[in-house]
Amino acid sequence: MAGALPGQLQRQADELRGTFVGSSPAFRAMLANLCRVAANDAPVLIEGQTGSGKELAARAIHYGGTRRDGPFVPVNCGALPDHLLEAELFGHERGAFTDAKTARRGLVAEANGGTLFLDEVDSLSPKAQVALLRFLQDQHYRPLGGTRELHTNVRMIAATNRPLQDAPRFRADLLYRLKILYLELPSLKDRPGDAQELAQHFVGVFSAKYHLSPKRFDEKTVAWIDRYDWPGNVRELENWVHRELLMTEGSVIAAHPAAPQSKCGATGPQQMACFHQAKAEAVRLFEHDYVVTLLRRTGGNVTRAAQIAGKERRAFGKLLKKHGIDRELLAD
Repeated sequence: MAGALPGQLQRQADELRGTFVGSSPAFRAMLANLCRVAANDAPVLIEGQTGSGKELAARAIHYGGTRRDGPFVPVNCGALPDHLLEAELFGHERGAFTDAKTARRGLVAEANGGTLFLDEVDSLSPKAQVALLRFLQDQHYRPLGGTRELHTNVRMIAATNRPLQDAPRFRADLLYRLKILYLELPSLKDRPGDAQELAQHFVGVFSAKYHLSPKRFDEKTVAWIDRYDWPGNVRELENWVHRELLMTEGSVIAAHPAAPQSKCGATGPQQMACFHQAKAEAVRLFEHDYVVTLLRRTGGNVTRAAQIAGKERRAFGKLLKKHGIDRELLAD
C-alpha cells in the first residue's frame, strides 16, 4: 500500500474524492498512485476490468496535471476500423482516399497541448501499432496524403481491460513506450465496503437528476450489495442502482435477489455455481431492461412492443409477469 502523500498531493487526493467514491485500502492506494501519476507528464498505461473507471481515471490525471487547461481528447480504438484509424489520428489531405473530399485535422492535432486518451488500445492492429510507435518516438507525424511532416505536443494515456503483455499481437516495444507510468484500477470485488458507499452515492445522483425524494436501501439489500461480485464493476453497480431507484415507488429500495450471490473465490463446484448464478443474473437484467425500454418507447402498448421484439404477444406478456413489470406505469 502506498505511503503518506506529500502535502500538495494529499490536497489533490482530497479533491479527487469528489470524483471517485470509496474508502477501502485498495481504493486509497489507487488514489495515491493516481495523484503521483498526475503530477508527472510522461505517458501512462491504465489497466483495469471493464467498468472499473478507466476513462474517469484518465480524466482525473489530465485535469490534475499540468495540462489541465489543454484539451482532453478520448479515442475508442476498438470502435475505429483499421483503415480509418490512421486518418482519424493523424488527419488527411483532400483526395487522400475515396471519401476524402476535404482536408481534415487529426486527433493528435486536436489534442495539442493536452492529453490524447487511447481506450481499448489492445485492439489496435499491427499496422496501427507501427504508426503509433513511430509517432511516440518524437511526436512527429504526416497526415495521409500529405508531404509535410508536422509536430504536436500531447500527453499519451492508454487504457486496456487486460494486461498488455498478455495480448498476443501487441508489440513489446510499443508497450514499453506506453507503460512509463502505470496505474492499475482494482475491481469492485477487491474493494470491500466500497460497493455500499458507491450505491448510496448513485442514489443521491439519480434522485437529484429525476427530482425524486431521498430513498434508502433496506438491510437485506445492503448486505447483498456487499456480497455480490459485481463482474461489471462500478458501471454495473451504477446501472443497477439507476434502474432499481426508478422502479421503486416507496422510500425504501428492497431489490435483493431471492438467492443472493456470494463472492466467487472458491474452486470446484462452488465456482461453477457462482458462474451460473452470474449468468442467470445477467440474463435477468437484460430481459428486464429490454422489456422496460420497449414499453416506454411504445407508451405501454404490449402488442407493439412484442412486434418490435419479434415475439408473440403472449410470450412477451409472460416476460412482463416474470419480471413484475406493470405496463400501466410505463404508459404515456
